[in-house]
Amino acid sequence: MTEDKITHFFENLYPGISMDGFSSIYDEKVSFKDPFNTVEGIASVYEIFVHMFQNLDHPRFVITEYMEKENIIYVKWDFHFTFKGQKNESGFEGVSRLVVNEQGKVISHTDYWDAAEHMYEKMPLIGSLLRFIKRKIAVS
Repeated sequence: MTEDKITHFFENLYPGISMDGFSSIYDEKVSFKDPFNTVEGIASVYEIFVHMFQNLDHPRFVITEYMEKENIIYVKWDFHFTFKGQKNESGFEGVSRLVVNEQGKVISHTDYWDAAEHMYEKMPLIGSLLRFIKRKIAVS
């Protein structure tokens, strides 16, 4: 797996991308985990990205860092999107840890990002509570 291949794949995701597009980097038995999902199999990973395009406007990733050692790849990214029905763009950063097999396909994809800060805190009631708790435990 090369940096160019990973960067091109994630930065060029688009609505309607085919399963063949996903099989260019993912193994059939890939496992995927993020703050909202834990799934097995390429079809399930594909559905997560389809869901993203159905529920957000103009989602896109910008790769800002890439590190590889043996069969482990870390990719730091910025995710930009607009919530459906809104005009203001939102975004956050995260890191993906990818494990690649001998055939050069991703067999494990784990995303690390702060769901509380980037999603839950934007919700009216839950967000107020989380911001209050955050202020209470922060060092002044």
